[in-house]
Amino acid sequence: MDTHRVPPVGPARPRVLTVGPTIRLTLAQMRHSLGRLVAAGLAVLISTAFVAATLQAGTVVTRTTYDQVAAQYADADLVVFDRAGTMTPADVDAVRAVDGVAAADGFRGTYVELARGGRTVRQSLVAAPSDPRLTPLVLADGVWPDGPDRIALPVDVAELFGVGVGDTVSSTRCLRAGKPGPGKPGLGERGAECYGGQEAVEKLTVSGLVDDPVSAYAAGGGVAVVTPAALERQLAGAGAAAAPGMRTVVVALDRPGDEAAVAAVRSALAAAVPSATGVTTPEEYAEDVVAGISGGQNIVYLVFVLALAAVSLVVAGLVIANTFQVLVAQRSHTLALLRCVGAGTGQIHRSVLLEAALLGTVASVAGIAVGSLFVQAGLLVAPAFDLGVALPRTIPLTPTAFLVPLAAGLLVTLAAAVAPARAASRVAPLAALRPAAGLDPSGTGRARAVFAGFATLGGLAVMAAGVALGRSGSIDTGLFAAVLGGSVSLVGIIVGSVFWLPRVAAVFGRLAGAGGATARLASANALRNPRRTAATSTALLIGVTLVSMMTTGAASARLTMNDQLDARFPVDLRVTSTAHDADGAAAAVPVVVIDALAGVDGLGAVVPVTNASARRADGGTPVQVAAVDPDDLRSVANTPADAGRLRPGTIVVPQRAAELYDLEGAGTLVLTGPGGRVTLDVVHSGSRSDRAYLTPQDLAAFAPGLAPGEVWAQVDDDRDAADVVSAVQAAVSTTGETVGVTGTVVERSAYQQMVDVILGIVVGLLTVAVLIALVGVANTLSLSVIERTRENAMLRAIGLSRGQLRATLAVEGMVIAGVGAVLGIVLGLVYGWVGATTALSVLGQVPLVVPWTEVGVVLAVALVAGLLASVVPARAAVRTHPVAALAAE
Repeated sequence: MDTHRVPPVGPARPRVLTVGPTIRLTLAQMRHSLGRLVAAGLAVLISTAFVAATLQAGTVVTRTTYDQVAAQYADADLVVFDRAGTMTPADVDAVRAVDGVAAADGFRGTYVELARGGRTVRQSLVAAPSDPRLTPLVLADGVWPDGPDRIALPVDVAELFGVGVGDTVSSTRCLRAGKPGPGKPGLGERGAECYGGQEAVEKLTVSGLVDDPVSAYAAGGGVAVVTPAALERQLAGAGAAAAPGMRTVVVALDRPGDEAAVAAVRSALAAAVPSATGVTTPEEYAEDVVAGISGGQNIVYLVFVLALAAVSLVVAGLVIANTFQVLVAQRSHTLALLRCVGAGTGQIHRSVLLEAALLGTVASVAGIAVGSLFVQAGLLVAPAFDLGVALPRTIPLTPTAFLVPLAAGLLVTLAAAVAPARAASRVAPLAALRPAAGLDPSGTGRARAVFAGFATLGGLAVMAAGVALGRSGSIDTGLFAAVLGGSVSLVGIIVGSVFWLPRVAAVFGRLAGAGGATARLASANALRNPRRTAATSTALLIGVTLVSMMTTGAASARLTMNDQLDARFPVDLRVTSTAHDADGAAAAVPVVVIDALAGVDGLGAVVPVTNASARRADGGTPVQVAAVDPDDLRSVANTPADAGRLRPGTIVVPQRAAELYDLEGAGTLVLTGPGGRVTLDVVHSGSRSDRAYLTPQDLAAFAPGLAPGEVWAQVDDDRDAADVVSAVQAAVSTTGETVGVTGTVVERSAYQQMVDVILGIVVGLLTVAVLIALVGVANTLSLSVIERTRENAMLRAIGLSRGQLRATLAVEGMVIAGVGAVLGIVLGLVYGWVGATTALSVLGQVPLVVPWTEVGVVLAVALVAGLLASVVPARAAVRTHPVAALAAE
């Protein structure tokens, strides 16, 4: 008889998807420990939210900074630039003839004297754009000028004159190339003699009013707009020589979004204008400008995308590891029971890792959502604070902002679970028959001590090397080394904290021992379980270190960037005489103008300055000098150190001036003039002024009789720079005198606003770091109370009251939190200064700035956090009856 099994007849049964025992075990464990997992998941969520918010905020800051710098190029697709400024209208025509170019305009301008109703303004003048994409200006009213007798005025100038569209203003210009006469449109009566020519007055009709929403021309008091032909006529009439060349030509393309077309036109433009230095996009131009301010390095990217994200990843890892290790250690008794009923070591190991993976994935996705909502909320409320820069309305959706936090949360959670999973798989089944011991009270070992020592000392050494690399100019490598070294040293300090932190906490507790038995009991608890004490304190240490690091780094960065801006813009405002004497030298600024400046609200000191081009006895490049009294210079200069160096017999040569006039390393300088010669000691300065400073006495020694043709003024720090410059223009317009007003403080203020916005975003991110600290303390303190259930019950049984138990936990929480806060503040000061020094050392000396207010707030918040973190655990402890607690596992 055939005994082999006959296959069943009929349709095959469908294959059922089954869940393996490891997955079932994991899910069951997660359901059983849902309350504890929520605490660990919250730490993962907040940490990944911090990473996501950091990356997205860094993208917003970078984009905003670039947009602010590139505002003058509006929506142009390409920029043809020539650093020597030699491009001509023929080059502009060559650009326009390139296939794929829709429009192109060369940028150059001049000044014109405008008058109406007894008011006179010396106004910057530019040509109307051939395409609206090529100008940052927008029409507030009317149309662009379309004839030689038409002009579009800035809104504030129109308000000053009290004119609107259709009204007329008078324009006065000097014709040095020839006399006015018939055939020259718009010319009125002949005026006075000027510069070897003759003034011509013409009537211009206001065709429109223009606004500058991005403040691209705010430094010069705004610009008026005429037709390109009228601008060329103004330039040609200014002198017999050829009109000045152009530095930039902005280009709009037929297909701006087509990358291949942009690349092809870019190559064609380089060939069409061989005199050009290069062809770039406005974004690339902005990157170059930002890098130029920071000594060739893109500080925005380095500090806020690389360094901040790297530090936040390390902090996320430490917080997650701290919480998850304590969580898994609390379940060792349950894991041993599973071994008793047949679970293998591999199943236990995989179960713990799978639980960590599920927890990390879910919490990371939630953290990304929370971080994104946080940044989006910031963008929505930012306009209410009048930041002075245009921020995007929505967060930038990039793959990096999603994948990096997800990978960080998942991988770091898995890494945190590896050691506990290995320990869990080694638990012997007989361990289930013993009472749960929780964490090892000693928590110390030779291997731990060796690792902590090497990590701390090695990390500090790498961090020091990073600072050295940053100082030498290798900022990319230096910042990477500094972040790596700081992270490793912080890990070493945390790992080794079990050896020394409980003893320090016990000392603090004994200092609080005057509070009675509860304080002494809290001090003893700190020493009884070193690992538990260290785990609880380091949770806050991490958050406080981050907060202290950010505030210290931000304060040092702000001071350094302010010094750099001061060096780049040494004087806030200049008022220059446009009149000349018979010898062609600048005439003195009229007294009536100086009196008018004295009445401008928001304007500080006003001092006269005499400028001259000084000949050198060695035949070298003439030196442009500014003669000013040292006390006067100190009252208006943003670089007071220059005033401190200025004294009779010396000439202060800023770094920029030394480069222009070949004076690097010079010790003395001999200047000659009509009055003779003078030998001056050269004192070098780190500022970026293009003029050297000397005293009026030394100028008179070789060039006597020169009048102060310029006035320097300081703008109050608490006033809006653009408003003050507009007020100055309004004040001098009523004097009947024509002077030039240059408010470099507006450009300086724009850069300062960028720095303030960046640092403001950092302050916003600090609130997330505080949340991480609070959750970390609450988690570890809650778990430590659960671990001490039997211990607390024993204390209750021998007479400790509920109030005393609450007080014991409160003192213990505050002492441990205080120790972590103090150490975190010290570490943060060091790490913050190291980061700022590495990233900004190319700008000069980076001082250690201690933000005392922030430090005090952080310490107070830490103590309150320790107190609050003990409330819920204490409530749970006092609600449990002593007999029931003694019976608990």
